[in-house]
Amino acid sequence: MAHEAGSSDGADPEGPAREPDPGSAGTGTSWHPRLVEGEVRVVGHRWSRRVHEVKAFLSRSRVPYRWFDLDTDADARAMAQRTQPSGSVGDPVVLFPDGSSLVNPDVRTVAEKLGLETTPDSRFYDLIIIGGGPAGLAASIYAGSEGLRTVVVEQEVPGGQASYSARVENYPGFPDGLSGSDLARRTVEQAERFGVEIIVTRRATRLRADAADRFVTLDDETELASRAVLLALGVGFRWLEAPGCPQLVGSGIYYGAAIAEATACRDQEIFILGGGNSAAQAALLLAQYATHVTILALEPTIEETMSQYLVDRIRRTQNITVRTRSTVVAAEGDGHLEHITIQDVETGATERVAANSLFVFIGATPRTDWLGGAIARDDRGFVIAETQCADGHARIPGWSLDRAPFELETSLPGVFVAGDVRRGSVKRIASAVGEGAMAIRSIHQYRRTVRAPAPSYATASRAPDSRG
Repeated sequence: MAHEAGSSDGADPEGPAREPDPGSAGTGTSWHPRLVEGEVRVVGHRWSRRVHEVKAFLSRSRVPYRWFDLDTDADARAMAQRTQPSGSVGDPVVLFPDGSSLVNPDVRTVAEKLGLETTPDSRFYDLIIIGGGPAGLAASIYAGSEGLRTVVVEQEVPGGQASYSARVENYPGFPDGLSGSDLARRTVEQAERFGVEIIVTRRATRLRADAADRFVTLDDETELASRAVLLALGVGFRWLEAPGCPQLVGSGIYYGAAIAEATACRDQEIFILGGGNSAAQAALLLAQYATHVTILALEPTIEETMSQYLVDRIRRTQNITVRTRSTVVAAEGDGHLEHITIQDVETGATERVAANSLFVFIGATPRTDWLGGAIARDDRGFVIAETQCADGHARIPGWSLDRAPFELETSLPGVFVAGDVRRGSVKRIASAVGEGAMAIRSIHQYRRTVRAPAPSYATASRAPDSRG
């Protein structure tokens, strides 16, 4: 039996519609639609971590795909045998519409096969943006439209954590809502119209300054140079470190992957840890497939951390149960999740229950360790900007300029920050977009204070000026 990447049948008329097949609207729904005509087929075991990674990547990228379970599907075994003539059919296989296939590929290899950019076209840019979430993509649109040669370096796929959302309903301009991945796809298309270069599955590993130049090193040791850098890294999921949990990630324990795993949860007992909006959206989606969904929330009531419209839908959904003042303290399973231990945080009492899957939404953490001492950060790793950098005497540690920092400028002149990774930011898509736009204004101010670009910058090929 083949499993679609989401299904468009049977939506709750009062709740969010099921996420459709990524790309199901036709060839205009992917970043490079000419290369993803037809369905990609993913063949692999239900509990394979690599299968989960590939499915999540394709889902967030809105590439149409269909998953075939090696454990239950005779067609899947036949397909695997054709691509692995040695007789070993345990490894995941990804089959493409052109007849080619990849055995046990990592996400970057899949991205390259689909024609997504994983290597920068140049070494010199007017602006390097690290992170392709709402803040980074919005900034790239304004930078590109104002004639700056801009590259966005994204370590996963564009969209940030919002791309995991089955339904975004409170973003202005979309009264019917849309999926997070669709919002990301629209924003990427807009950025690319202005000549923005978007690199996926690449991590920044180092940031350094040399006079007026700023250098960013990528995970393949490629070094990019610019006069200005924008840190729009967003945040990553905070992991559940309870005993047994790290080993089962991708094999029953998932972070933000409700869309990719929804159809695999059909007729199962599902648990969601977390009481925020992301947890609620995941619960409403999964409840359309699972026998039962249980939300485990630390708070006394979910009203404390969840938007009211989501609370109302949760209360109306008969196969969703909410257990407050609860957390998960252990997970067990032979090759995949089979049981979790739930603890009442008030009494300390524990209960061991059977569980097919656990989706974790317990907060976020900044991914800034790679910055080292180059940029001032707080004790949690969030980047400090402008006047927040000052000590009690209004001086910025290490700041060598007479002027005060520009808005959203970090402790290193010419390096700016926007979005969720900034200390004190409002964790909303709209506010991240606003900060991205604000950062470009400050970057223009900064560029006027530094000397003219060196010849290597001036001679690099530039995107056309698309000012409107």
